[in-house]
Amino acid sequence: MALYMVEKLVSGVILLDLRGRVVLGEETEALRERVKRLLEAGHTRIVLNLEEVTYMDSSGLSTLVSSFASVRKQGGELKLLNLTKRVRDLLVITKLSTVFETYDTLEDVQRSFASAPNS
Repeated sequence: MALYMVEKLVSGVILLDLRGRVVLGEETEALRERVKRLLEAGHTRIVLNLEEVTYMDSSGLSTLVSSFASVRKQGGELKLLNLTKRVRDLLVITKLSTVFETYDTLEDVQRSFASAPNS
């Protein structure tokens, strides 16, 4: 599997650092499963750090969207951090940049949760 995930709890927010490729197969299945387990454990504030994602295909984008929908369905928020140029361009081309909240620093994303009405 070419996707590695490291989970951290930072000020009540789950930060999931992704490293490698988010592509059809084991990688997207593992990411879906991880988000599902986080929700089952009661974590509804999730940040995906994409800084070290080297490649993402359409299945990877689909996984981001389905994860976003799953988190929202549970009353939570899923936000994206440190997009690479490639991933940012994919989001713009597919118009998904209007769906996801994206941030360049951990401090900015933490502030966004702190100012949310459910905090």
